[in-house]
Amino acid sequence: MALIALGVSGGIGAYKAVEVARGLQKAGHDVVAVMTRSARRFVGEVTFEAITRRRVVTTQWRPGANADIEHIALASEIRLLLVAPATANVIGKMAAGIADDFLTALYLATPAPVLIAPAMNSNMLAHPAVQRNLETLMARGVHVVEPGEGYLACGWIGRGRLAEPADIVAAAGRVLAGTGTLAGRRILVTAGPTYEDIDPVRFVGNRSSGRMGYAIAAEAARRGASVTLISGPTMVTPPPVVEVVRVRSAAEMHRAVQERLADADALIMAAAVANYTPEAPAAQKLAHGAPELVLRLKPTADILADAAAWRTRERRTSPLLVGFAAETHDVVPRARAKREAKGIDVIIANDVSRADAGFEVDANAVTIIGPQGEENVPLASKGAIAATIVDRLETWLASPAQAPTPA
Repeated sequence: MALIALGVSGGIGAYKAVEVARGLQKAGHDVVAVMTRSARRFVGEVTFEAITRRRVVTTQWRPGANADIEHIALASEIRLLLVAPATANVIGKMAAGIADDFLTALYLATPAPVLIAPAMNSNMLAHPAVQRNLETLMARGVHVVEPGEGYLACGWIGRGRLAEPADIVAAAGRVLAGTGTLAGRRILVTAGPTYEDIDPVRFVGNRSSGRMGYAIAAEAARRGASVTLISGPTMVTPPPVVEVVRVRSAAEMHRAVQERLADADALIMAAAVANYTPEAPAAQKLAHGAPELVLRLKPTADILADAAAWRTRERRTSPLLVGFAAETHDVVPRARAKREAKGIDVIIANDVSRADAGFEVDANAVTIIGPQGEENVPLASKGAIAATIVDRLETWLASPAQAPTPA
């Protein structure tokens, strides 16, 4: 059915890659193994050659010059690059664009989709550097098979073991099929803060990094949706979506959403929109030295409430409206009240007072609140949280009977 490059890096999970190769073959695929130098310390090349009936690729410097540059030739032929196990080292090199061996060079050269199955010690997996690298890869469209929990080779018990071969093979099948679970759907996602200008230099803002919204946009795009990302000021690299709309203020974000609302199947408001804006921003920088500065603030438009009102006014059932409630106390009760007041379908509550979740970090923990009940999603990377949210979105959009109705 398809030629798959199976990248095997140097972790104890390399032995399971043999089962992955066999599973891919049973699914009808042709497999070529690409092994790093460290991987060969765990599993021999002959094992993969016997299973795949292909020469195992181990180096860019194969003796005997030929007309083809091998990693470029293979990059053009494969339908999928699957890296299992993907160690912290390989993930870091892929994220940084380092190509110092055949596998990482192949990653940069191939236009084929990429799927990785991380496997490492629990503390390594949780390290901010590794989480940031995973976020970077996912923002670029790389698919991830989440690692499992259990006994690790180091003797620890925790999250980080390579996913089961059958799960990896199933994930590869979904990627090759184009996933497509959201194909034809138009999803509008907002992300990041808004900046409300005091003068040409100063502004009122908040600590939102935009990572949660960007992760949701990336995940929806990976599943085939046509995604428009409306982003406030942020340093996060945009994912590969149909359109990125840059805005600065709450008013600009409100206008951008209103202009695109009629064409959307769902609006996910992950942005941390300012609730107030200076009433009269100064045209010139305010001079320093005054004994005090009094700012008069006026409320900004409630983007979600206005979207719900528009939907009611137009007698429409779409778009599905999903909001976020960033709270520091009474998190779930306050989120429930917001959902009812705005008249939206679903609200996602997160506690931004936590040091390990919410603003300016790579992890989050949320509660999804809808009319059918509430679901607690425990602390995980924002990419994993995004995957859970988009899983629920698929269900709501695919089955009208299961879709939430506004409060």
